[in-house]
Amino acid sequence: MNEILKLQQKLVPELLELLEKRYNILKNIYYNEPIGRRILANRLNMGERIVRTEVNFLKAQNLIEVNTPGMTVTDEGEEVLEELKNFIHEIKGLTEVELALKEYLGLHDVVVVPGDADDDESVRKEMGRAAANYIKSILKNDSIIALAGGSTIKEIIDNFPKINSMPEVLVVPARGGMGRNVESQANTLAASLANKLKCNYKMLHIPDNLSDKALNTILNETEIKDVIDNIKNADILVYGIGKAEKMCYKRGLSEEKVNEILNLGAIGEAYGCYFDKDGNVVYATSTVCVSREDTKNIKSIIAVAGGQNKSDAIVSTQIKSTQGILITDEGAARKILENI
Repeated sequence: MNEILKLQQKLVPELLELLEKRYNILKNIYYNEPIGRRILANRLNMGERIVRTEVNFLKAQNLIEVNTPGMTVTDEGEEVLEELKNFIHEIKGLTEVELALKEYLGLHDVVVVPGDADDDESVRKEMGRAAANYIKSILKNDSIIALAGGSTIKEIIDNFPKINSMPEVLVVPARGGMGRNVESQANTLAASLANKLKCNYKMLHIPDNLSDKALNTILNETEIKDVIDNIKNADILVYGIGKAEKMCYKRGLSEEKVNEILNLGAIGEAYGCYFDKDGNVVYATSTVCVSREDTKNIKSIIAVAGGQNKSDAIVSTQIKSTQGILITDEGAARKILENI
């Protein structure tokens, strides 16, 4: 198969380019249906005339339907998308990219999806889907899953596949609440995943930015201590990665504290810890979520993040995570490898 792909790329590269373009159009319709042509063209940064031509082709092949509310993908279209996924992965050489990234960062496993989340919002959904399938593949009936919050983790839960009831699984939030967006907070996501797995869950009703004094008082509560014990005994941790400066402001830190953290060399942030370029934790917020020390006892630590703009943050948080699993996109992966 690889030899045939190499020959195709040499003799008819435009064929593979057309295939990838139609795949991206179909994928974007799938993740945003129902969607109109104009909005689709804007999302893909393509001219409306080009989109119209490709849409007519996809419709003629019975891969999409065009109705008043917008375009939707047919069952046949969904099958084609699923079958094309591995093919696109191969023609873009992403297996080699995964191996190179795994070796450079020293990770347990790496999964790279095509595209760049900075340019195409559907890539974030693909990362969520890939992470969901990965979690499903390692899930056991007595697993404890700890989930951090954030929009990327929400994509995982939204795209989690159907699964038979696993009543002995326990889902817990890996941190307290942060920000005003309840839909993407760890408590909400833990409950949503538990609902899909038909299993138990526990909530942690604590803001994530309490003072040390207030936090120590709350941690003595029996109910809170019980949830925290479950979090620290988790065997699967799922979290996102942020750029240090952006996460400082998102947590409501003072300008003075932000400057202090950045002056320490912080580049990336994950589960309340700020990392420098060498993977050292230079600052940790007062939080009840898992610490860097706790992660050493967690069997599967799954980080999900993509986009070229997060490449440095990904490296800083992952380079010393020997048991870590990274789900990322092509944009971030290639940028990281370019900078070696």
